[in-house]
Amino acid sequence: MAYSMDLSGRVALVTGASSGLGAQFARTLSAAGAAVILAGRRVEKLKELRAWIDGEGGDAHVMELDVTNRDSIKSAVAHAETEVGSIDILVNNSGVSTTQRLQDVTESDFDFMFDTNVKGAFFVAQEVGKRMLARAQGAAPGTFTGGRIINVASMAGLRVLPKIGVYSMTKAALIHMTKAMALEWGKFGINVNAICPGYIDTEINHHHWQTEAGQKLLQMLPRKRVGQPQDLDALLVMLCSDQSHFINGAVISADDGFGV
Repeated sequence: MAYSMDLSGRVALVTGASSGLGAQFARTLSAAGAAVILAGRRVEKLKELRAWIDGEGGDAHVMELDVTNRDSIKSAVAHAETEVGSIDILVNNSGVSTTQRLQDVTESDFDFMFDTNVKGAFFVAQEVGKRMLARAQGAAPGTFTGGRIINVASMAGLRVLPKIGVYSMTKAALIHMTKAMALEWGKFGINVNAICPGYIDTEINHHHWQTEAGQKLLQMLPRKRVGQPQDLDALLVMLCSDQSHFINGAVISADDGFGV
C-alpha cells in the first residue's frame, strides 16, 4: 500500500533559501506540490534556485528578505501573499554562526547571532503567524485554516558544543520560542514545531570534513558520518502536511544519534 503526503494547493515560505538546508527544503516542498516562496538576501542565488524548480515543473517565487530588518520582513510577507497567496507553511531557516571561545566573543558577534537566529526568526514567525491567526478567526466553516511553522533549530540547542556557545544559546532560545508559539497558537490550528539537525554536509562546510579537525570530529560521531540535506526531507514534509495535525510543540532531533 502506497502512502504519500501531498502539499498541492499550499503556499510555503522558506527563509534562508539561497543555499544549504534552505535550498534543499525549498526543492523538497516544491516536489511535494507546494508553491514555494524563496526568501533571503542573495537574490541572484534565489533566482538560480527558482529556475531549477521551474525546470522541474514546480512553482517558485523570489522575495528579497533581510530577517534583521522589521520593515523588510513586513514588506516581504505582504508582497508574498499578494503575489502568491496566503502563506500556509513557514520554514524559519535563516541562521548564522561564529566559531570562537566564549571569552573572545564581542558584542557585535553576540548581536550578529541573536539578531538573526532569535530576533529575526521571532518576527518572521510573528508576521506570518498574525496572518494565519486572522485567517483562522475569520474563515467560513469547513475551509482550511491554521498553518504549519517549522523552526530550524539545531542539536546545539539541546547539547552545548565547544566554540559555538553563543550559537547554542540562540538555538536553545529558538526551541523555547517554538514551544511558546505552539502553546498560544495551537488552538487556532497553527502547529509550531522545531527540527534539530545534527552535522549536515552542505556547500558551506563541505571543505571542513576533509581537514584534520573535520576528520577528528567525524570519529566522535556515533556512526562516524555526517548527514546530507536530503536526510531531513521526510521529516520536513511530514511536519508541513495535514497528517501532522496532532504534532504541536515538538522538538525533533535529526542528528544520527549524536545527542543520545
